[in-house]
Amino acid sequence: MKIERIDDKTVKCFLSNEELEEYDIDYKDFVTRSDKAKEVVQEIIEQAEEEVGYKPPKYAFDLQIMMLPDEGLVLVLSEKEPLENKSGAQLLQALQEMKRVFEEKKAEIGAAEKKAQAGENAGESGKKNKKAAEAQKPQFAIFAFRNIGRVIEYAAVLPTNLRIDSTLYRMEDGTCYAYVRKGGASYERYSRACIQAMEFAALYGADEQKLRYLEEHGECLIREKALKKLRV
Repeated sequence: MKIERIDDKTVKCFLSNEELEEYDIDYKDFVTRSDKAKEVVQEIIEQAEEEVGYKPPKYAFDLQIMMLPDEGLVLVLSEKEPLENKSGAQLLQALQEMKRVFEEKKAEIGAAEKKAQAGENAGESGKKNKKAAEAQKPQFAIFAFRNIGRVIEYAAVLPTNLRIDSTLYRMEDGTCYAYVRKGGASYERYSRACIQAMEFAALYGADEQKLRYLEEHGECLIREKALKKLRV
């Protein structure tokens, strides 16, 4: 186990394949935060304290995992501030980016919803207006993940019965892109899944042009139900 201090709040640990075998642990254990993984992380923290003077997080830590083919894996532990200690501006920062993408359609949605409201008593006409309003809402978003490990971490926190659709692409630099579509999920659950994605990735876009670029220049790793298939 090789430990390196990155800064005051971050430490990096390399575990060889031999060590992983000795611990009887693998990548999925760290993604799912199994009991075995928690024990190994605790051992890493204790060794980091002794070897490089690392101080354990006061509240919680963010664990990033990177696979090294034929060598092992690297764990990066960094302190994460508790949610209640963040300011309102910080909490909304991720949501602002989503809002920027959806803002262009806001006026159209509002107008369609008003028509639906006015037509509620007009029978079939009102139902059609409601459907039109729903159809005008953004139906997909594309998120950029640092690596496939972050995609797996995101997939692990999603509800098992979430009926969104997704496709996974990877570029030459290792960056992975999840094309997330509403599918059969309610708009509320789909929106919540998009907001959760912002904890693991950056919003890449929500337009067909970005999708075409991924199709032309990226490698499609999983065409259908990517997030569901990555859930462990």
